[in-house]
Amino acid sequence: MARAEIHGTGIEYELHGKDGDPPVALTPGGRFTMDVPGLREFAAELVKGGRQVLIYDRPNCGYSDACLEGESESENQADRLGGLIRHLGLGPTVIAGGSGGARVSMLAASRNPDICSHLAMWWISGDPIGLMQLATYYCGEAAVLASKGGMEAVMQATSWAEHFAKNPASRDRIRAMDPDRFIEVMQKWASAYVPSLVSPVPGMRPVDFARLTMPTLVFKSHKCDLSHTETTSLWVHRLIPHSKLVIPPWRDDEWNYQSGETAAGKGHSLFTSWPKLAPVILDFVKG
Repeated sequence: MARAEIHGTGIEYELHGKDGDPPVALTPGGRFTMDVPGLREFAAELVKGGRQVLIYDRPNCGYSDACLEGESESENQADRLGGLIRHLGLGPTVIAGGSGGARVSMLAASRNPDICSHLAMWWISGDPIGLMQLATYYCGEAAVLASKGGMEAVMQATSWAEHFAKNPASRDRIRAMDPDRFIEVMQKWASAYVPSLVSPVPGMRPVDFARLTMPTLVFKSHKCDLSHTETTSLWVHRLIPHSKLVIPPWRDDEWNYQSGETAAGKGHSLFTSWPKLAPVILDFVKG
């Protein structure tokens, strides 16, 4: 594991594969880290296909630093991803991610089209129920805790637990914040998830979609997934007319199944099946 200072934020990362091989940057969802089961296995499959793969911890995730800057957390993370790719001198990179990672990848590509050779996305979060879930998970829980018990109570927030455990300095920095200021940031970040009539993805405006001129792969969500809806993936596909829409190589209820098994403590990871995407992505980017 290595570390880089990107826009004033310490970012932990790993590069897998051979120097000089065409690069891929992978981003998971939630506040999950590069240690989450399924991600390194996914990277390994891409390495076998002749790619160098960047995995990393986003701000507020894992061993990277906390950062409460920006209009939204996803935009904050996207700016660091673009900065990390530039810092490492990777050149044109396949930017790929799922769930929250799809949102970060899309934002990073739209803000840095010159360093994105291809874009690949799956489990794109959207629609009112899915977006309200995100506002509650990422922002609401911690803000309510702060309102009731100050910043000491925020130390118990489940959405921040892994980050605080892996980065004590970030934990202490958040603990030292003024609760009113922390709540203000959470309110602002939560507002990014308000459903829009003109865009399916928080932070992405029509002009941002217009910048996505690189070859783009959209994995279609299933109608039973209310966190990453079928209508959202179809809307993204329409806004990127040249994009290729494909069915992912897993069960139709993949998200519901994996989230249920994970919640039941059966040793699953939400991202267990992600390595199955490698052959499809490798075939897409080989040209």
